[in-house]
Amino acid sequence: MLKQIFLTAALSCLTMVASQASDWTQSPWGPEDEIGAANRITAQSVLAASKLIKTGKTYNLGIVVGKDTPAFFPRTLSVTVLQPNQIQTQGLGSNGMTYNDDIFMGWLGIGPQIDGLGHIGVKHTYYNGFKDNDFAKTDGLTKLGLEKLPPMVTRGVVLDMAKFYGQDIVKEGTAYTREDIMAAAKAQGVELREGDTVLFHSGWLNLLDGEQKDHKRYVSVEPGLGISGADYLAEIGVVAVGADTWGLEAVPFEKGTDGVFKVHQILIPQNGIYILENMETRELVRDGVKEFMFVLGVSRLKGAVQMIINPTAIH
Repeated sequence: MLKQIFLTAALSCLTMVASQASDWTQSPWGPEDEIGAANRITAQSVLAASKLIKTGKTYNLGIVVGKDTPAFFPRTLSVTVLQPNQIQTQGLGSNGMTYNDDIFMGWLGIGPQIDGLGHIGVKHTYYNGFKDNDFAKTDGLTKLGLEKLPPMVTRGVVLDMAKFYGQDIVKEGTAYTREDIMAAAKAQGVELREGDTVLFHSGWLNLLDGEQKDHKRYVSVEPGLGISGADYLAEIGVVAVGADTWGLEAVPFEKGTDGVFKVHQILIPQNGIYILENMETRELVRDGVKEFMFVLGVSRLKGAVQMIINPTAIH
């Protein structure tokens, strides 16, 4: 009798846990929450991150982006420079003031970018259970827009997956598993913690501008975060995950799955974790930097889904 009661209770507990785990549509920060894992950034965590500064050296984490930067189809951009009301003149006013202005035409999800919580959904349901037909308007998101995101100041960690696998450029389709991430972190002597921004270095950017330049390969396939690896980072409670690739996760997608960008779904809608793509990690790795202060202030364009960014690592 006691054995039956114990089994019944255990099954009930497992069912409850499974139900809670699958109910990702309810944010732990409340029904109105729109910033997800950024809630983990506190005054205390920012102060802790500032103590990682040892040398004061700063690193650009965003690659240079231009009209020739390969991007996920059909994304493109262009910049047009104008000199309004100055053609065939000496300039404006008696002092001859001249100036250049520029017009940007393009996609905000190109080059070094952040994927906001309104970017990826599961069957038209997005972070915190918001339905896209309620908030995704043609002139901007009415919920989950990146203007809601507070300044991102966190502890940053870069994991050198190229070194871990013993490859100059990690082979496309390589999925960083839970076990791989744990082993890579252990080999580097770093611990991944709640509130972190985690970056992965694969050497993939060498296909963009290095001696092995191959734009077609760069933007059609990639190594990256695997499904079990994404689950692991979500369990830790990181704020953001980035990589030196165009799409963060392994492409071709992992064998045995029929999902499309499933890692994106695990991170963004299901856990409110931000994705950073095309991050410049090479200098950090060359300098042997393992952890640093990560700083990102996103342009507050109302209703934006994604944004071109240039975060700063301070060591």
